[in-house]
Amino acid sequence: MTSIVHRTCPLCEAVCGLTLTLGEDGHVTSVRGDKDDPFSKGFICPKGASLGRLDEDPDRLRTPLVGGREATWEEAFAAVRAGLGRVADRRSVAVYLGNPNAHTMAGALYVAPLVKSLGTRNVFSAATADQMPKHVACGLMFGHPMAVPVPDLDRTDHLLMLGANPLESNGSLCTAPDFPGRLKALRRRGGRLVVVDPRRTRTAALADEHVFIRPGTDAYLLFGMVHTLFAEDLVTPSHEVNGLAELREAAKHFPPEDVARRTGVAAEVVVRLARELAAARTAAVYARIGTCTAEFGTLAQWLVDVLNVLTGNLDRPGGAMFPKPATEFLARRRPHAVGRWRSRVRGLPEVNGELPVATLADEIETPGEGQVKALITVAGNPVLSAPHGDRLDRAFAGLDFMVSVDPYLNETTRHADVILPPPRMLQSGHYDFALLGFAVRNYARYSPPALPLDGRPSEGGILARLAQIASGMDGDLDAYVIDDLLGKATQTPGSGVEGRDPAELRDLLDGATGAERRLDLMLRLGPYGEWSGKGDLSLRRLLDHPHGIDLGPLEPRLDELLRTPSGLVELAPPLLVEDVRRLRAKLKEEPPEIVLIGRRHLRSNNSWMHNVAPLVGGSNTCTLQINPADAARLGLAGEAVVRSAKGQVTVVLEPTETIMPGVVSLPHGWGHEDSAQSVAARHAGVSANALTDDSTIDVPSGNAVFNGVPVTISPTGVISAH
Repeated sequence: MTSIVHRTCPLCEAVCGLTLTLGEDGHVTSVRGDKDDPFSKGFICPKGASLGRLDEDPDRLRTPLVGGREATWEEAFAAVRAGLGRVADRRSVAVYLGNPNAHTMAGALYVAPLVKSLGTRNVFSAATADQMPKHVACGLMFGHPMAVPVPDLDRTDHLLMLGANPLESNGSLCTAPDFPGRLKALRRRGGRLVVVDPRRTRTAALADEHVFIRPGTDAYLLFGMVHTLFAEDLVTPSHEVNGLAELREAAKHFPPEDVARRTGVAAEVVVRLARELAAARTAAVYARIGTCTAEFGTLAQWLVDVLNVLTGNLDRPGGAMFPKPATEFLARRRPHAVGRWRSRVRGLPEVNGELPVATLADEIETPGEGQVKALITVAGNPVLSAPHGDRLDRAFAGLDFMVSVDPYLNETTRHADVILPPPRMLQSGHYDFALLGFAVRNYARYSPPALPLDGRPSEGGILARLAQIASGMDGDLDAYVIDDLLGKATQTPGSGVEGRDPAELRDLLDGATGAERRLDLMLRLGPYGEWSGKGDLSLRRLLDHPHGIDLGPLEPRLDELLRTPSGLVELAPPLLVEDVRRLRAKLKEEPPEIVLIGRRHLRSNNSWMHNVAPLVGGSNTCTLQINPADAARLGLAGEAVVRSAKGQVTVVLEPTETIMPGVVSLPHGWGHEDSAQSVAARHAGVSANALTDDSTIDVPSGNAVFNGVPVTISPTGVISAH
């Protein structure tokens, strides 16, 4: 007998609703888009359609590995206790958190207690290989690193998009199921879509206009637009701001004529883009990973929202707006700060409680007090996803102890002394704590476990057990966190439960697990919750609405989010104004002959989706895209050797007019030649991060630089002097 299950897809940031058919044995027999989901409305992509194949992958680990052999859970946890026990100084323990943590309840609820229990400042994550510039810019402008405005896609008249390809990625830091359909709807209603990108991506091909730009120069283009707005008296901010004069002074050094030489974008185009943005009835600027993972990523992200502010489009319908997630609890907090501590070896600043992954190898390899000797990885594969991955591979081999929470034996976890595999996705509850904070429409949906755990620990249970081992304390972690949050809520003015008895509230919570009870608490305290006095949302209500609940369009809310010391939007944060000097110094610099960028694939999401046959093939292959003119000029055909300051790879060429001359593109997350995953090993590709440089970072955020990497290219068999 079959059963029908409704789930949120956990494979990317689009949070699409799925309808799954399960056989009696729990086997997924079909996956369709959930037409009753009010947010995704039946949209599904190839990744979502392959959820069953990924969830049932025979290469997924089912039992723990200790020293490469299968072990019981108690044996594995005992090995962890012994391994961590050999590390006397907790400063010598590091944690690496991979991208999938943003897509799981366990990552949202249990990682922070684990880090706290370890008592280490050596925390690294995929955020500094992806998005940290946005958090730094927003933290300095608005006072909170998670106050990230997103384009109001369904109501805007004009969208300027840089370094983003949502027709392949499904969106990023902008949660929008059926992003392609929303962009097409924008154009159907008479809106205008402009895409700035070194490649004519699928998104660029859909746009009204595509503008080629040299990789890594987005901040120059954006500053040229800011310069134009000031020069032509087009500045119309709709909010009180601080630093307008300082911003004007900084912008005067980037006239469109100078910017054109650096970016490859004609001066008249720079001016026209600024005028069109200012003239539109409503407009939004949105930039993503191509601009974040560049040398001036934080300046680019800052200038994106500077343009939204200067044109009067911040925090208004059709502009760039702030979502209101259902689990948000706005307790008092200090304004955002960068650099509360620094890394031991290179002195790089902390951001959001973590250090740049670009310095993880330094911390492992460099002797001295506090040298990292033990590592815990959770759902991450930094050997393939972090800069100079070959160096990390060697560094991990020299660790005294390593434990990985991961479903696969992969390029990183093969170094682990202990691997603790989480259960199947369908055995886990799902709520998108992080991603709904970036949604283009307010929405909530919970998917309870579709299949039983069958005696194994949940992923949250694994992380909680690690936290207990690290802290040396027993007890119910979930109960402790619930009591702590209730204590804060009952003492927070205006929380809806101010002055009430925490014990009484705790007894009212629903949920079959600690994770569900914590979700129920957050929903009830949240802005739509039954304890907030503003709604009736709770876990029970979400369970009664398995397709999700539409909570309405985005609404202006900047005033309640601002946490800057001035109480105003900060247009010229000193840290960023200081970094403008670095930008100016390179304004007239000659660009390298050829630079490397990454690219997205619709059928892939980083390194962990290359072991499912339906997702490997078609356009999802590891090739080097190159303009035919460059290929002819360099005498290239078939394969070529790509060299950088850090390494080299030999890769199959894909000549295409869709990439501008002087730029080559290699997708991210490949390099599975020695993989234990059978499908991935047959489609190994090469790792782009054998070429990237861990010594080059975006200075304010510490983010790794993956776009605009100087390379040389030669035919195979030719020795380069590089």
